[in-house]
Amino acid sequence: MQRDRFDRIISFLLGASWAIVFFGALITFKSFLFLGLGLSLFITLLYILVSLFMILGLDAFAINRQKLVEMKKQTKLLEKIHSKHTK
Repeated sequence: MQRDRFDRIISFLLGASWAIVFFGALITFKSFLFLGLGLSLFITLLYILVSLFMILGLDAFAINRQKLVEMKKQTKLLEKIHSKHTK
């Protein structure tokens, strides 16, 4: 299956986003640990939640792209069927 440039970019961004979430959570936790364990955990979970929404947005782009490609295929098929029946 050949993938176009958009799909490759989205896949790369999704992988990079997961890496940013994991390493960012670790860095966030260690950065705020001096304020206490509870507050550090809360801020880290808040960071993870916001980051996961961004990943969800990227995933929505990928899903909508696949949906568009499938709709284009279906439109071509319907046009062929319509042209056969209207002759």
